[in-house]
Amino acid sequence: MIAIIDYGAGNIQSVSKALRHIGCDCLVTRDPSEILRADGAVLPGVGSFGDTADSLDRFGIRQAAVDYIRSGKPFLGICLGLQLLFPGSEESPGAKGLGVFEGSITRIPGGEGLKIPHMGWNSLTVRKGSRLFDGIEGNPYVYFVHSYFLHAADPSIVAAQTEYGVTIDAAVESGNVFATQFHPEKSGDVGLKILKNFVAVAEG
Repeated sequence: MIAIIDYGAGNIQSVSKALRHIGCDCLVTRDPSEILRADGAVLPGVGSFGDTADSLDRFGIRQAAVDYIRSGKPFLGICLGLQLLFPGSEESPGAKGLGVFEGSITRIPGGEGLKIPHMGWNSLTVRKGSRLFDGIEGNPYVYFVHSYFLHAADPSIVAAQTEYGVTIDAAVESGNVFATQFHPEKSGDVGLKILKNFVAVAEG
């Protein structure tokens, strides 16, 4: 069972639909006990860093997410769910993320005809040995929608990068924690394969 953590994000149903499409048993929940019982947990995200951080607190989900990560069971953050694994974001000064990793979340500079938000398909440079990208060859294209980007303090956690006027750390992977800045649920067959890989890790 995969728990999809529900704090009201707009992409929760599309994540749920994608997981069910690949045959995964999943549950959309904000109940901490249900989250902690799951074999894997997914934190989707769209919207602003500050509003989402407030929602995690309002629904009592923040501590459940931290406890889940500490349990050692597989955890996947998607889009804003990646950014929330870090201490904070330039988007919402003072708002606190989960602080699982160190790094900066800053606005994409834009310029040279690049539109912000970054919205569309971009290719990835994938780190060899990544479990999240297992079986995915070459430089796969995935779908992004974001205005802020990650620069991880520890390069060893970066599983994939992309270029959009600046180098973007597009996926991270360390121990039981995985996250993507892009939306695997909107990234066609490549995205479904990424979700399958995560589910396979969760199923042991």
